[in-house]
Amino acid sequence: MTSTPFDTVAAKGRAQSSTRVRTTDMKAVGEPNLWAFGGALAFGCVMILGFLLLVFWNGVTTFWPKPLIVVTQADGARVAGEPFRAEAFRPGPEVLATLDPATRKVIADDGGLASRSLYRIGNYDIYNEDFRWVSDFSVTDTATPSGMMFIERLEWGPFIGRIQGVTIDDQERPALVGDRAGLAAAHDAARARWRQIRHIERNLIGDINHRLESERLAVRRIAIRQGEGTPEHTAALQRFAETEKVLQAEYAKLAADAQALKAEDARTRITLAEIGGAEKTINLSSVVRMYPANDLDLMGKLAVYASRWWEFVSDEPREANTEGGVLPAIFGTFVMTLLLVVVVAPFGVITALYLREYAKQGRLVAIVRISVNNLAGVPSIVYGVFGLGFFAYVLGGSIDGLFFPERLPNPTFGTGGILWASLTLALLTVPVVIVATEEALAAVPRSMREGSLACGASKWQTIRNIVLPRAMPGIMTGVILAMARGAGEVAPLMLVGVVKLAPELPLDGYFPFFHLERSFMHLGFHIFDVGFQSRNSEAGKPMVFVTTLLLIGLIFIMNISAIVIRNRLKRKFAGSQF
Repeated sequence: MTSTPFDTVAAKGRAQSSTRVRTTDMKAVGEPNLWAFGGALAFGCVMILGFLLLVFWNGVTTFWPKPLIVVTQADGARVAGEPFRAEAFRPGPEVLATLDPATRKVIADDGGLASRSLYRIGNYDIYNEDFRWVSDFSVTDTATPSGMMFIERLEWGPFIGRIQGVTIDDQERPALVGDRAGLAAAHDAARARWRQIRHIERNLIGDINHRLESERLAVRRIAIRQGEGTPEHTAALQRFAETEKVLQAEYAKLAADAQALKAEDARTRITLAEIGGAEKTINLSSVVRMYPANDLDLMGKLAVYASRWWEFVSDEPREANTEGGVLPAIFGTFVMTLLLVVVVAPFGVITALYLREYAKQGRLVAIVRISVNNLAGVPSIVYGVFGLGFFAYVLGGSIDGLFFPERLPNPTFGTGGILWASLTLALLTVPVVIVATEEALAAVPRSMREGSLACGASKWQTIRNIVLPRAMPGIMTGVILAMARGAGEVAPLMLVGVVKLAPELPLDGYFPFFHLERSFMHLGFHIFDVGFQSRNSEAGKPMVFVTTLLLIGLIFIMNISAIVIRNRLKRKFAGSQF
């Protein structure tokens, strides 16, 4: 029986209808999954943005000057300080027994909970505490009186109170107590004198000590190589004695100059009084910053805010790293990350090139690839143990024995340092670069390789001129990921060079100028130290947030720089195919 055109059209209609039904069913089945996937993505984005906003808000507001509140309690005691935070708590029976019936009823109606506020009272050398809780039910009055000063000091943290007196050259100057401009000028002169003292002690006297140590090591080096009592050793001892005599004379003069400046500095003092009347007299030069917290206008607050930020990024830490700056940590983090990239990029790219372009694909190469992938899952602290054992003790100890025997038993490279930390993190991140580079090399079309080889180019010329340039965007992606991970690692660094406070930067004016053997500070470890190792966790919280913000910003800047380079490479080779 032959089919008519009508039958053909009807069959096509039934097929199309069936297809529409199946497509509709597939859409109905896929929509819940689509919503789930989209919801998971949105939830992840919200979590990341929430974390960044939390860090950003707490970081940027850390240095904003807050008002000083004087709280009067029912027993007559007064507390002055910056409001820090508030919370609900459950008063104990001994506290409830001291309250009047009306207050107890209010607390009972609230489920037995009351509220209290935490104030940063400073004056640790007087109170032996930085913060104090004040229950709201015990407060009878709060005020922000004029003239209350927030004074940041080199030691003992901030002082909160009033200025009682100023002494200049051992002479009382009562007029300066209320003269802000005159007091600021005297404070600037005292701080300039303090910086001069520090310059003499750190730089000039430090230079003399460095020269003396260099001469001593030179004598010991000759004794090791030529033997003690030899003519060379005797001559070296004589030269050292003459040099030591000259340097000791210079040292005595500088020490006398520093002592004279310290005596002059001790004649300029400031007397402070806390809210209860207790007084404290300190050198004016030991005051880092002071301002009338309740009398500042907007421009005054902005000036204090900018001054604190500048100190944070350009000065050294103080008060167990809870105050001052983090310049050594910024420098250490940046230099360590650059060294990491310098090591991991060529090593990872060369390894990936061999595995992808030269090695014969087989079981052995597959085992190597599996091993590289497994290395990415090894805990970072294991790398730290390996770095300490191999780089510091084995390799560094061998370097000390060969090149620095005169310094032994004090190690030079045989202990933690910025070089070993960079190499350890390079090992930690090299699997990321290898995998990313292999994927980038595999993405280069085979036709480009074949065209280059057909034109007479060698295999290396093809890789260098054709494959590597077009794989470079993918390689840069791996380097960016390695750099971001390495800059944020802390656990391995605790074993191979990072310290709480580095007395010297890895960079100075002495040959070879960049000292790879020195310990260093790191922003990640600084966050851990301030947040978990400081004597007062409340005092360390603001520094934790602002240092975290700075670390994220530093990694962001370095990543953006690498991304810009990668995008330029992408545009350069976009669409360039044979």
